[in-house]
Amino acid sequence: MTTQGPPIVNVDDLTRTFQRRKLHRGKLGTLRTLASRQSDTIEAVSGVSFAINAGEMVGYIGQNGAGKSTTIKMLCGILVPSEGYASVLGVTPWEQRKQLARRIGVVFGQRTQLWWDLPLRDSLDLLRHMYRVPPDRFAANLSTAREVLDLDPFLATPVRQLSLGQRMRGDLAAAILHDPDLLVLDEPTIGLDLLAKDRIRDFLRTMNRTRGTTMLLTTHDLGDIEELCERVIVIDAGRVRFDGNATALREQFGGDIQVEIDVAQEREIALIDLPTGVSGQQVSASAWTFRFDRDHWTSGSAVRWLTTIADLRDVSINGGSLEQMIRDLYLSDRRSTHNVK
Repeated sequence: MTTQGPPIVNVDDLTRTFQRRKLHRGKLGTLRTLASRQSDTIEAVSGVSFAINAGEMVGYIGQNGAGKSTTIKMLCGILVPSEGYASVLGVTPWEQRKQLARRIGVVFGQRTQLWWDLPLRDSLDLLRHMYRVPPDRFAANLSTAREVLDLDPFLATPVRQLSLGQRMRGDLAAAILHDPDLLVLDEPTIGLDLLAKDRIRDFLRTMNRTRGTTMLLTTHDLGDIEELCERVIVIDAGRVRFDGNATALREQFGGDIQVEIDVAQEREIALIDLPTGVSGQQVSASAWTFRFDRDHWTSGSAVRWLTTIADLRDVSINGGSLEQMIRDLYLSDRRSTHNVK
């Protein structure tokens, strides 16, 4: 739900370097003295530039070590850039971090902002006081989170006893309590099963559609990109390699979606009159392989359709992975550069 107006995120030639120390060994393999230590410079982010408009849902993707998390930390004010500039919601993140924190929500998939030994309900109430959320707004936002994320079964459970999927849903609820204009999501579905992923994706779509919340999403899950993002920014070795329509990226580099299923009860699945863009093959008495054309299907819609024709015991999505798409993009970029030379 993109709206007109000036961008709410502006990144201009953003660069972040780190010093990496190297320990040298003597002839006999022993470490030399501290005085002999040397260091080299690692460029985690190198001259990155982009802008994000209000209401956009943007995927910021790349392989491990590409510079995604470093960029996110600079935009949240956690890290200070070595060079370049960024503006988020009209402020400089690393100079006005507290002011920015009141207007953004952040979810890091492998960390939590909840209190480990408190029930989830108490953690959310503490955050209400920290953000000074009016009681009526808190009640309305919590009601939305309870309904869409199905929080009621574990609101009274200490955070340390929650499953990964439950904790992620709690973290998402915490991130939207203060009505943020921007949600920054770093691997929000990591390690989750298909049902938990669908619930979280539905919640994010609801926030974007009903409130116009802007979202910047980093992920290794192609399903997140397919289901949520119309625009993708691909980063490699600290530099932006692609910034454009997610559909165009999928069509050029994604290939077909291959889904392998194992059914709970052996049954005959009719392979005639399959929907457009679908082909299937029986591998064993209970195992089947289906291929879905990306012109008509996403991984999420493919799995949802499969649940209508069989009682699934196991599902594996192969082919057209995000990593392979990025590798193909890099290879295409390098070939183009080589041809120009």
